[in-house]
Amino acid sequence: MNGFFVAGTIVCAVALLVAVIATIIRKHPDDWALVGAIATEVFLIVYGIAAAIRQAGGDAVAGDPIEFWGYFITALIMPPVAFFWAVSEKSRWSNAVLAASALVTFVMLFRMEQIWQ
Repeated sequence: MNGFFVAGTIVCAVALLVAVIATIIRKHPDDWALVGAIATEVFLIVYGIAAAIRQAGGDAVAGDPIEFWGYFITALIMPPVAFFWAVSEKSRWSNAVLAASALVTFVMLFRMEQIWQ
């Protein structure tokens, strides 16, 4: 377990918590729930750059690199899709989509950590 995984867990957990609370108390997505998706995406961009630098520096992926990068690309797509869904459909369920995106991103991050190790 490295620092990026811990940071990603925290970012995803906060984004999930805020989105779940917004789902319960709001009828539309608010700025805080949307910021969670943005923070998750920014983290993933930094994570991808760091992973590429680590891999280029000789710290090879222990598992299948194609599987790792496939998970990464899929995780990278999730927050923007959830963000644009929430912006275009202003309903309570948009917050639930943001929460699901944070949860799925965490699961993918966990799997990427397993593949790397």
